[in-house]
Amino acid sequence: MRFLISGGAGYIGSTVAHYLIDRGHEVTIVDNLLNGFRRNIPKKATFFKIDISDTKKLNNIFLIKKFDFVFHFAALINNEESLKYPKRYFKNNYEKGKIFLQCCIENNLTNIIYSSTAAVYGNRLKKVDENDLLNPISPYSRSKLKLENFLKKKKKHISCIILRYFNVAGADQKLRCGFNVKKGYNLILNLCLAGVKNKKFTINGNNYKTKDGTPIRDYIHVEDLAKIHLLTASLIQKKKMFKVFNCGYGHGFSVNQILKKFNSLLKNKIDFKIGKRRNSDIVISIANPNKLIKYTNWRPKFDNLNYILKSSLSWYRKNI
Repeated sequence: MRFLISGGAGYIGSTVAHYLIDRGHEVTIVDNLLNGFRRNIPKKATFFKIDISDTKKLNNIFLIKKFDFVFHFAALINNEESLKYPKRYFKNNYEKGKIFLQCCIENNLTNIIYSSTAAVYGNRLKKVDENDLLNPISPYSRSKLKLENFLKKKKKHISCIILRYFNVAGADQKLRCGFNVKKGYNLILNLCLAGVKNKKFTINGNNYKTKDGTPIRDYIHVEDLAKIHLLTASLIQKKKMFKVFNCGYGHGFSVNQILKKFNSLLKNKIDFKIGKRRNSDIVISIANPNKLIKYTNWRPKFDNLNYILKSSLSWYRKNI
């Protein structure tokens, strides 16, 4: 199969690209390298350094290449940063995303897998399923939901699956690609920074309504997520549909639990302090993945916290 991947030089997009090529598929990547890296891009992929809103260059690509599917990853993803720069997130994630996907549709590329986020659910105190009320609480999550709604308006003309990611972690098994080690916008990356560079770690609040007072997240390994992309592509290849799937394991770990497990991997334990709560933090984010499993028969391979943290640490040490 032939795949067009936007944002394929980024963390998840590049992992999916490697996963597809390893299985004999043809991959073309478009990325402006704003947040992505050339080193993440598979050597066997065709790469175009362009912005996803550049329709002239996109149309030229469509003239010379044909595709069976588009995976749309390209987006800004720092939830906390979006609070400072909401217009930037709206422009990049919604306006440019809409231009890109509309261009795909106009060029008869109508099999679409869209990379969305569990943050569209907002604050929850239980597992969430795809029919739960949506309540995004940050510009980042609102921008992602807005593009979901754009695709829903096009559902008569496209075959589309929206994947709502929970917390993606880990790295490619061969350490060919991974997360940006320079920008600390998630818990595991910040733990890698603290553990390897012996910096103090801050827990942002310990008075949440959870057993140990710290927020709980459902962590999914990036390679299990890559497998989901191929399974869902195969699904819409067989039958036209429009579906939304949660992508997570269905269980979560608190910040304290992650810190303790991470410390078990280190010789020198991380020193930490308790800081203030952040306004944009969600208390509990755990997927109900039953719908995904029902439709794709997906079975995770890397549902192991120790492995997720070890592979993250290995990637960080390789790239600092």
